[in-house]
Amino acid sequence: MPESLPDLRRADGVLFDLDGVLTPTAEVHMRAWQVVFDGVFAQWGITPPYTDADYYAYVDGKKRYDGVASLLRSRNVEIPWGTVNDAPEAETVCGIGNRKNAAFASALRREGIAAYPGSLALLQQLHDHGIPQGVVSSSKNAEEVLESAGIRDFFTIVVDGRVAERDGLASKPAADMFRAGAVALGVAPADSVAVEDALAGVASAAAAGFATVVGVDRGAGAPALRDAGATCIVDDLDQLLFDGTEPK
Repeated sequence: MPESLPDLRRADGVLFDLDGVLTPTAEVHMRAWQVVFDGVFAQWGITPPYTDADYYAYVDGKKRYDGVASLLRSRNVEIPWGTVNDAPEAETVCGIGNRKNAAFASALRREGIAAYPGSLALLQQLHDHGIPQGVVSSSKNAEEVLESAGIRDFFTIVVDGRVAERDGLASKPAADMFRAGAVALGVAPADSVAVEDALAGVASAAAAGFATVVGVDRGAGAPALRDAGATCIVDDLDQLLFDGTEPK
């Protein structure tokens, strides 16, 4: 029996994650992390090797430095945290995070990015119906990605990694970022919708009190998304498109 999906026209507002939900930048992030961690693991003799499963379990959806620390901790490796100004070559959490960011930024500028067609269609429908929209992303590159994809104007607010750092917001899966997104958009989580593909992001939205949390399965797996707090699962945002009739 098909899963019942929410009618987003009933929502006070919709808050979207970015990478893997609106744009395929999650794939660019994954490739950048693979290159960086392959190098780190080889240099330091860390085993077992880094895999995509590690990305979903320890990195996906988290702020960059938290992801580095979480992944290394999974291998019982502890290194100095360092500072945000560390050079990419520095053997610190921040250094490794900055190394990854340099690889991601280079790929983004070289290859460009476009929104998923289904996501773009949904953003346009919500805009046409006057539903407030915002982005809640752990990435510090969110504004650049939104501009590159040509979708920045759909969003009233963007709570990203830079905002989280400025305001001292804890990384997903803590509730902080989605809670801050709801406040910035001026909506109540219980009457709004969060859309996420990362386990940490789903858990963050659920913890922030969103009664409707749409999990977008781009690889994390439907069972894991449900366990994290997703109330429904889609493979693509085109499944959330609505017809021309008014909601009942």
